[in-house]
Amino acid sequence: MRDFGGIVERAPARSVRPRSADEVAEALREARARRLDAVPRGCGHSTFGQSLTSGICLDMRGLAGVEDVAAGHAVAGAGTTWREVLAATLPHGLAPPVLTDFLDVTVGGTISAGGVGGTSHLHGTQADHVLALDVVEDGRVVSCSPRVRPALFDAVRGGLGRHGVITSATLRLVPAPERVLTCTVPCRDAAGLLRLQGELAADDVSGQAKPSADGWRYEIKATVYGDGPVPPGTVETEELPFLAFADRMRPDVEELVALGEWARPHPWAMVFLPRERAADVIETTLKAMTPHELGLSGVVLVKALRVGHVPMLAAPPEPVLFSVLKTASPGSAPVPEMLAANRALLDRARAAGGTAYRVGAIPD
Repeated sequence: MRDFGGIVERAPARSVRPRSADEVAEALREARARRLDAVPRGCGHSTFGQSLTSGICLDMRGLAGVEDVAAGHAVAGAGTTWREVLAATLPHGLAPPVLTDFLDVTVGGTISAGGVGGTSHLHGTQADHVLALDVVEDGRVVSCSPRVRPALFDAVRGGLGRHGVITSATLRLVPAPERVLTCTVPCRDAAGLLRLQGELAADDVSGQAKPSADGWRYEIKATVYGDGPVPPGTVETEELPFLAFADRMRPDVEELVALGEWARPHPWAMVFLPRERAADVIETTLKAMTPHELGLSGVVLVKALRVGHVPMLAAPPEPVLFSVLKTASPGSAPVPEMLAANRALLDRARAAGGTAYRVGAIPD
């Protein structure tokens, strides 16, 4: 069995697709009795085997569905994708405050990782907007929240399934815009990009570094909900319905699938950097990297975010998420070389006071 990263392979001793929290608890009790690991797996979008095991694989897609959609919240099974969440909430004019850029990942998976999106500069991570959780801990189903079992609540959000298996989540919802305006703003360098991310009055902000004939060029996609002003320096705009914007990766993914790139190994490196040191680390890393080392469909993302209360995320204050999302395309650098570069990036980040975002493919 492989995950999206395509680097690590493991064959589980047994795969279970639980349909209820009690069935999850039963599988965990079995794993304990047999002295096996039990690892929850949603859509398998991890990049370094985090959703794989040689023990018992818990296919959480059996726990999919959204209930109790109301003003302010909804209850979603851990195996529900964010696409399915939106399908249930948008008819009510509601959406989660933070969405992942790619919607075909699960609620339980991204809450267990933290979950960063384009609105994280304002709203933090997806894990910051969980009102309550049902969790299987020590073979029994319990509920937790900021007031009920708060230590467990803090341990499972961002805990990558190590301290309990999330089975359902009560998600905070906010009014969703009908249409949005996405604006492209070029930046001179990484420092300028980070400065602008902090200054722009935009609802959704993401930065990107792209290879060019003159090295690397930087740009921001700043998206304004409703009738907000167009950011200064904008060179291109696109107006979209909110759902089309939230699902903007779908056409790119379909093309990558057709080209075979989606199935290739993805040695992704993702680190949190302290904002005051981030530009130096980013520019040093990119100066030493060529498009050959990124792959044909590789992407470099830069995202400043607000820190909420997710202790397991272990991000520095005022963090910047620097993501070098490589693809091992034909003719690109080999996977071991990409992983060695990931390790060097992590060392560079730690020397600057940063940490790993543990969903990446960075060997320890």
